[in-house]
Amino acid sequence: MTGARILVIDDEKQIHRFLVPALEASGYEVEQAMTGGEGLRLAASRAPDLILLDLGLPDEDGQKLLQRLRAFSAIPVIILSARDQEAQKIMALDNGADDYVEKPFGIGELLARIRAGLRHRRMQDGLDPVLRAGALTLDLDKRELRENGALLSLSKREFALLEILMRNLGRVVTHRQLLTAVWGPAHAEDLQYLRVYIWHLRQKLAPETMALLINEPGVGYRLLAEAPPVAATASHHPG
Repeated sequence: MTGARILVIDDEKQIHRFLVPALEASGYEVEQAMTGGEGLRLAASRAPDLILLDLGLPDEDGQKLLQRLRAFSAIPVIILSARDQEAQKIMALDNGADDYVEKPFGIGELLARIRAGLRHRRMQDGLDPVLRAGALTLDLDKRELRENGALLSLSKREFALLEILMRNLGRVVTHRQLLTAVWGPAHAEDLQYLRVYIWHLRQKLAPETMALLINEPGVGYRLLAEAPPVAATASHHPG
């Protein structure tokens, strides 16, 4: 989605100096805001395709800003977060953020997350009944999963889990979001349910496909569109 408009909401001038030329060099149009108020105004008036949001803004709590944004827009939002803010990251995802990257981050990682966010928006707009990730093809109308063309048998809940992950391809989905969607709000904290079903799901997939399902420790799971480089997988734990 070259030419997409990215809104950067961050009060650190060095972040803007780092991001703007890198994003523009990748073909994106960039809007900049140093405060939450300015960011909200630009989100409403400039219709960005994706927002990069820092939670530590000078005039407004980033979580509240995210809630205000979600009241009128479904624009993909990627949180720029500090490495030690796990609780804040989970809260932001539950408040409607699509993903996060930890500072300091490499531009390659950020661009990959941006592409995933824009791809997800296109999928939501198109409502494609066939979802794909690597060798996997999930046909929602036929309720079938195929891996390299071979039909795989899934339970109802395994299918539901995989559908959510494939609809959010490349983005982290929190434990709470998965548990609430598949088991209902009463089981939002029953993490062991989720771990057991993820384990069963992994056992049905080929090793190269299993590598696409990434555990984000303490946060949730992420399904990748393609296998990451070996160096990138080293920092993640199976689960």
